[in-house]
Amino acid sequence: MRALRKGDVIIVDLTQGSGREQSGIRPAVAVSGAELPGVIVVIPLTGTIEALRFANTLALLPDKDNGLSQESVALIFHVRSVDKNRVVRTIGKVDTATRKKIDIALKKMLRL
Repeated sequence: MRALRKGDVIIVDLTQGSGREQSGIRPAVAVSGAELPGVIVVIPLTGTIEALRFANTLALLPDKDNGLSQESVALIFHVRSVDKNRVVRTIGKVDTATRKKIDIALKKMLRL
């Protein structure tokens, strides 16, 4: 597998979730790349469009570049670090505009 990069859409194994954490094998957007030793920071995605009612979410439409098969919601408020061994595969990449929207939402949410 090639080195992971910011903006990659990956399938990640989050089967050890607890409580309201996102869990299961699901798509996610990488918000870090190879710069972190052994871990990657990801934003889990959901196919539950109703999740857009929550703050710090972003709609993503499927396209040939991102590899998504359905309309999805980036759950920015669920940002988390995971071990790189949890990455199953890379399926695509989000566009520059989407990466910028995610960055802006993260900065606002984390008050950076």
